[in-house]
Amino acid sequence: MKSITLLDGASGTLLWNMAEAEGIEKIPVWRYNTLAPALVDRIARAYLDAGSDIIYSNTFCANPPAMEQEGCALEEIIETGVAIAKNAAEEYGKKVALDFGPLTNALEPFGTNSAEACSEYYKRMCRLGAAGGADLIVLETFMDAEMLRIAAEQAAETGLPLLCTMSFAQGSRTFFGSSVDDMLEALKPFSPVAVGLNCSFGPVQALPVIKDFAEKTDLPLVLKPNTADLPAEEFAKAMEPALDMIAYAGACCGSDPGYITKIKELAADR
Repeated sequence: MKSITLLDGASGTLLWNMAEAEGIEKIPVWRYNTLAPALVDRIARAYLDAGSDIIYSNTFCANPPAMEQEGCALEEIIETGVAIAKNAAEEYGKKVALDFGPLTNALEPFGTNSAEACSEYYKRMCRLGAAGGADLIVLETFMDAEMLRIAAEQAAETGLPLLCTMSFAQGSRTFFGSSVDDMLEALKPFSPVAVGLNCSFGPVQALPVIKDFAEKTDLPLVLKPNTADLPAEEFAKAMEPALDMIAYAGACCGSDPGYITKIKELAADR
């Protein structure tokens, strides 16, 4: 039976809820790294307390175009995001993943981002996070295998282990039409330590995609689905059929530390 490395769960919605409770303005979540770092630290520690072996830095949408729109410094946001997570994780003897998602604007011809600009963005992002002491890099929620390939190329240049997940729309294809095969082919030159899916849909609907991955690659697999409105205990039970196929488990939209606790309990019982 495979051992399961526990990832974390959702952070953006939790940050907004905590900010609202304390009368703090609702802003892009990565801005809390510098404007309300105590909130980011609280969530990191809550997931560590719940059993996460790896926590993600609060940098998912921290990219140059987003920084320019908000008038923020990319260096400060990424470096602070990694530092907050690392300070917490080191106390627990756990690891920090530098977390990046896709750019909001798609690659040409579907959007206006050129491949060259995209590559330069991820080069800056990955080098900043690596210099800050991240233990690995996570590229998540990608829907275009080509943008993922560009991001992975720059991530691999840092020498850090690379974990990649895509968000699928129907079956084993993403909104942009990228398939499991497309993803695996795009990532082949960069030797990721694990691949799989996050976000997309709930654990029941995600199972066929994980099976597709298991049939097509020997790489360790990642499953980090949305809650699909399932309570934490039901969510964990719905994850159970995938546990023999995956090496990394967590939760995405709608989740909180309680979901990680239930996955940990289920994995321990097995």
